[in-house]
Amino acid sequence: MLAIYKREMRAYFTTPIGYVFAAIFLAFSAAVFTYTTLYALSSDTTDYFTIMLFSFIILLPLLTMKTLSEERKMKTEQLLLTSPVSLTGMVCAKFLAAFTVFFGCMLLTSLNFIILYTHSEPNTAIILGNLAALILVGMAFLSIGLFVSSLTESQLAASVITVAILLVLLVIGFAGNLIGAPWLRFLLSGLSVFSRFQNFTNGVFDIAALVYYVSLTAVFLFLTVRVYDRRRFA
Repeated sequence: MLAIYKREMRAYFTTPIGYVFAAIFLAFSAAVFTYTTLYALSSDTTDYFTIMLFSFIILLPLLTMKTLSEERKMKTEQLLLTSPVSLTGMVCAKFLAAFTVFFGCMLLTSLNFIILYTHSEPNTAIILGNLAALILVGMAFLSIGLFVSSLTESQLAASVITVAILLVLLVIGFAGNLIGAPWLRFLLSGLSVFSRFQNFTNGVFDIAALVYYVSLTAVFLFLTVRVYDRRRFA
């Protein structure tokens, strides 16, 4: 597992993908932070975190689109399927590599708040809650991207399908507001990533949301393992 993790980490930074992702992520984050807080002369970070959440729809598929699809395209997945590492270990190693790059970028973007603290007194609980929520959402989105990448050998297809799924998970709560049936509205709100994220924007660490994001991650990692398990015996 560790060998695959190291291999994936090297792959991110021996090819342009890791640098491109980090550059776009950090530049976009800095621009959004500047316009929503510094230029607005406000310590309210709600808009910043909301925009960053929706940016994950486009940004995170960059990390996962080639993770498994490239293995299939290059005919190297057979080496993974016959390696002594378990399928679960292989999938988790690839997921952890993508999460490491994402988490590293999140840590770097957190440095933006040093500037905010030098000019105002922002609500620390809200900032920490939102950062934790973004990391949890990112974790779930990466697992979804990894699953989609396991289904196709086309990076473009993996990226487009992942974007579509992430978009649905974010806007499904808004669609629920247009539905008259209370039970269906409640169901869609429960499935919505954004609805659960809103609790964190108010400085409330929602345990139910934590369980939801972790469960979503676990489900899609499990599905990815099942895809390879089925392919191994095909």
